[in-house]
Amino acid sequence: MNLNRRHFVVAALASLASLDRAAAVERWKSLPATPAPVAGGGARAQVNGISLFHVALGEGSPVVFLHGGLSNSDYFGLQVPDVARKHHVILVDSRGHGRSTRNAQPFGYDLMTDDVVALLDHLQIPRAAIVGWSDGAIIGLDMAIRHPDRVSRVFAFGANTQTSGLKPDVDKDPTFAQFIARAKTEYERLSPTPKEFDQFLHQIEKMWETQPNWTDEQLRSIRTPVLVADGQYDEGIKREHTEYMAATIPGAGLLILPNVSHFAFLQDPALFNAALLDFLDS
Repeated sequence: MNLNRRHFVVAALASLASLDRAAAVERWKSLPATPAPVAGGGARAQVNGISLFHVALGEGSPVVFLHGGLSNSDYFGLQVPDVARKHHVILVDSRGHGRSTRNAQPFGYDLMTDDVVALLDHLQIPRAAIVGWSDGAIIGLDMAIRHPDRVSRVFAFGANTQTSGLKPDVDKDPTFAQFIARAKTEYERLSPTPKEFDQFLHQIEKMWETQPNWTDEQLRSIRTPVLVADGQYDEGIKREHTEYMAATIPGAGLLILPNVSHFAFLQDPALFNAALLDFLDS
């Protein structure tokens, strides 16, 4: 994949998508089940005043998977087996999410990015590729800005770099509303503080209202290879903002996956994985 091109078309992916286009017309409106947890048991790292849950498996160059806000690392269960065939995969529950704890510090992308860097230190991994979805993609870009020596490349799916890049009233979208309801159930099942979802949701929404707000200069400072990706029907991210990100980050690629939304990795994992592996192995 030539990252010097800002816009490109992966013909093989388009062909794959067209094979069942008729059946997939409404795919982007669905929210498939959250995958089962990845086998591996998991471990905890004490970093920045919290207990960070993570799972490691596979051998090869390290790849860290970072999930979206309100969710947990189980959401990448359909990607990990494919990636772990060639790479050392680290799945992380971000602070306060899934099985990880949180403390009194307000949620912020810089803080969660520093958690990931501290985890890499704990695991004695000097540098890793980041596969991020939504908030996880923002964390990956934050690493490329603030810790460029710790990240080898960033697959940024469904990210925004300014609050103006979000669509208004996304919580009223039926698919996204279904996701928030599911997130509550999963939080109550996985979290060390299962009765505190409402407080957790309020804190995350406060972060979403105010962060991130990176300048063009900050995006232009990125020298890490980046693929800016999104679904054709993302419920929360404005298309023009995704295109702006790819045009502003030097050498970034842009990929819009057809017939999927913010939840493409669940809706069409074969298509998502093909794009991801092409980027990681290029």
